Amino acid sequence: MRIPAPSARQRLFLSDKHRYVAFGGARGGGKSWAVRIKAVLLAFGFPGIKIMIVRRTYPELRANHIGPLRQLLGDFAVYKDSTKELSFPNGSVILFRHCQTQSDIDKYQGTEVDVLFIDEATQFTEEQYDRFKACVRGVNSFPKRIYLTCNPGGVGHAFVKRLFVDRAYKESENGEDYSFIRSLVTDNKALMETNPDYVAQLKALPPKLRKAWLEGDWNIFDGQFFEEFRDIPEHYKDRKFTHVIEPFEVPREWNIVRSFDFGFAKPFSCDWWAIDYDGRAYLILQLYGGTATPNEGVKWHPDKIFSEIHRIESTHRWLKGKQITGVADPSIWDVSRGESVYDTACSNFVYFNKGDNKRIPGWMQCHYRMSFDENGLPMVYFFNTCTHAIRTLPLLQFSETLPEDLDTSQEDHFADSFRYFCMSRPIAPRKMPENKTIEKDPLNLLSGG
Repeated sequence: MRIPAPSARQRLFLSDKHRYVAFGGARGGGKSWAVRIKAVLLAFGFPGIKIMIVRRTYPELRANHIGPLRQLLGDFAVYKDSTKELSFPNGSVILFRHCQTQSDIDKYQGTEVDVLFIDEATQFTEEQYDRFKACVRGVNSFPKRIYLTCNPGGVGHAFVKRLFVDRAYKESENGEDYSFIRSLVTDNKALMETNPDYVAQLKALPPKLRKAWLEGDWNIFDGQFFEEFRDIPEHYKDRKFTHVIEPFEVPREWNIVRSFDFGFAKPFSCDWWAIDYDGRAYLILQLYGGTATPNEGVKWHPDKIFSEIHRIESTHRWLKGKQITGVADPSIWDVSRGESVYDTACSNFVYFNKGDNKRIPGWMQCHYRMSFDENGLPMVYFFNTCTHAIRTLPLLQFSETLPEDLDTSQEDHFADSFRYFCMSRPIAPRKMPENKTIEKDPLNLLSGG
């Protein structure tokens, strides 16, 4: 058995000892090969270890792992098709499992393994990932690790990006356990030799797919609702063709608007906007909370939410002493279950006007604000300290049933607050200038060029 030399990125993956390791980015980075080799090295290195490799469908599993491993190992291991297991003479075993539907995950409830590989992890939901993750347990001395390979896009894009790219962790998660190894197609020397035209094929894709598959851009994927969103740090200084900027001292003369989307069992989003003399808006502060945020398990009762909003507005130098206009989802005026959320806000000296809740016109106002003029300037900016706004906006996708609307099953709470704000100060449409695009050479991304 002869194993080819790994690429530099594959070598990092093979040697990484973090509990959770993600390897990916662009297409063709040699990820499945790295999974196979790492599984074999573990099987030989730890006699009696139990390993599981997961793909979404069995045909993918057979083509990408079962077949190539049987060819690589020959007589060094025995494959049993009835159980989908590869057994080694030293007692180690590799299980091959697939999970095409939500019900498939129930088959593995009692499975116990030492090491788990989830190949193409963004094809799985976060619930499926958590259920598979629970299989990694045991009291033996074998390493307990989970390896993921991933490309931008897919149903699991958001949770993979949160854990390994944004590194936005919940209280139950330890950031030191996570490692992300970024790969590009050019890292795969074998592919470059056997298919030298592959890069040219990726470059010929439509812009969004090209950015995701060639450049490994986690902010661009098919179905993105706010595809105009740009977070490009090198343009901070002149503020052109970007929406995310460094904070600056907000002039006292600028008006302040507070927008609010309520959530109790889900996150709430309270956002403070400063308006300059041209009507341009700046998201300067954000309070974001609930059970689906990094503060997992902390439920914000309405009284706690509004007492904290009042404290911020009474003490922060940009807000203290200002006449602040509030706008919120009309649902907070609902009194069908007793005291309304708005009543609780008023008892904490926090006041709102009813927001215009029309969805499609509201989203159009968001798009109008985010579009760039001929000088590369939008009508809205986000201070880079407002991390939940920056994290969630590029992840949101179109609804499959209402093509002009947002998919409401996502983390859309800041987006709704943004919409209420935009509808409170509507502007005329702006057109993105033609022939003014920002291009980066994907081959220089790793070196920072």
